[in-house]
Amino acid sequence: MWIAHPDGFYSVVRKPGDTQLTVRARARVDLERLRKNWLPQLGPTRVGEGTDYPYRASVDPGEFGRAMASMGEAIDYSNFKGEVFRREGSARAHAYSKVWSALCGLERKLGK
Repeated sequence: MWIAHPDGFYSVVRKPGDTQLTVRARARVDLERLRKNWLPQLGPTRVGEGTDYPYRASVDPGEFGRAMASMGEAIDYSNFKGEVFRREGSARAHAYSKVWSALCGLERKLGK
């Protein structure tokens, strides 16, 4: 699962044989904010273990689900890209906008 949030971008998976989820990020600060603001149960950040995400941490699936519910309940902005710009500035907002643009292409390719 990919999660784009004003606090960060996350890729969440369950590796074969694991009981915990692995939360991966491209920026260490994203995991730090996730832990501080939403998911204090997130394990320690591990560096350089994987193939393409440099930062990872593990968490119980139930704890992760409760954190995602809290994140959803806390939405108080009317425009996601604008909120990202307000909180994180133009660099992250631009990166998220590129993802938005790429996904917009699905409308043309897959139909509405």
